[in-house]
Amino acid sequence: MDLPTMGVGSYAAPGWLFLFREAMRAGRTGAEDVEEAFDDATRIAVADQIEAGVDIVSDGELRRSRFVYEMYDRLTGIERLPPGRRLGVPGYDRAPHFTARDRVSAPDGLGIAAEYRRLAGLAPGKSLKVAFPGPMTFMPKIEPDGPYGGDRAALLDDIAGIVRDELDRLAGEGADLVQIDEPGFTDPSHGLDSRACAEAVNSAVGGHGDRVAVHICFGNNASRPYAPRGLARLLPGMASLDCSMLVLEFANREMADLDLLPALAERYRIAAGVIDVKSFHIETPEEVAGRLERVLEAVPRDRLWVTADCGFSALPRWLAREKLRAMVAGTRLVRGEASGQAQPDR
Repeated sequence: MDLPTMGVGSYAAPGWLFLFREAMRAGRTGAEDVEEAFDDATRIAVADQIEAGVDIVSDGELRRSRFVYEMYDRLTGIERLPPGRRLGVPGYDRAPHFTARDRVSAPDGLGIAAEYRRLAGLAPGKSLKVAFPGPMTFMPKIEPDGPYGGDRAALLDDIAGIVRDELDRLAGEGADLVQIDEPGFTDPSHGLDSRACAEAVNSAVGGHGDRVAVHICFGNNASRPYAPRGLARLLPGMASLDCSMLVLEFANREMADLDLLPALAERYRIAAGVIDVKSFHIETPEEVAGRLERVLEAVPRDRLWVTADCGFSALPRWLAREKLRAMVAGTRLVRGEASGQAQPDR
């Protein structure tokens, strides 16, 4: 497949899903209601991708809130801490935060293998991708108290084991492209350099590197980055990851750091973000094609995949649809296909 296209993972939720979540929190829904709603929302996410012409389809992660936060419900041994700030604009300081009261585990897994199984049933015959957070993204939100005695490395080992177990389950389901999402890889506040971050991710990947992509981004909570947005400081760790693909953001950084890609492309396939999900600007197919042509100066064509900078969950659905269509249309221009134009909804 020439220049395969895919979303990063999360997709924009339909408006009614926000109302449904409010009903869930108010206790007005039953278990069958919940399954039906999330199956319907996932069908919408899959349909939007297929209609846009995306080559590799994901489930949109609509069963999760903000791709990771609700997944802490799968963990035992932790207790949620009250937020220090409840008022004002949303931000990283209002995200869920926890303390360890016991050894952290996930006796029933993270639920990703079940999500993949549902996706395979909803998108038969399609190339699929499933994505979920890696150890460097889970760990910083948990204080290593209780049995860890402040030992963050021990906590990180336990979390890496949880991720590794889920990869084993996904392999058993036949998932051949699994993306580990690691905005935590770019966060210097946890005191680990990029090599130490890579060691944790490699421990989690185990023997599944041939099916694993690692998404390294700078955060996208409410369309805001979290960490300094240069790749050079991360290069030592990135270059030692045991995976087959790196998924990296470029569009919102004005295509900076392309000079780092030739060396990385010798070892990894590169999925380059050419759609800015932090902006309401709707890229034209020509803009996307221009960005891709720049990436192709650094990455061999057969090593390049096409994606967005990050997930679409912080955007309204109409905008996510238009950006997906622009991504596919711009890629088709670079492929030399006649049907390069995407028709906007609005």
